[in-house]
Amino acid sequence: MTVVGWIVLGLLAGVIAKVLLPGRDPGGLIGTTLIGIAGAFTGGWLSARFLDRPISNEFFDGATWLAAIGGSLVLLIGYRILFGHSRSR
Repeated sequence: MTVVGWIVLGLLAGVIAKVLLPGRDPGGLIGTTLIGIAGAFTGGWLSARFLDRPISNEFFDGATWLAAIGGSLVLLIGYRILFGHSRSR
């Protein structure tokens, strides 16, 4: 899969992570989208590095999607922990 494919996957993974973890994010839609992209790259790298799961060249591979969504969730939770209280309600 190309870098553009990972970016699109990251955008969709960020949206799915946001649906699974609702609430106000300090960065809004743009921040959540960027976290999704970074989460897709991070999840894919962690999956390939530590789980001996090679990165698939197919966009519709289930394990790739799970790694991207999992990476997005982890980064979104970390982002909320670090910056979640900086915005007034």
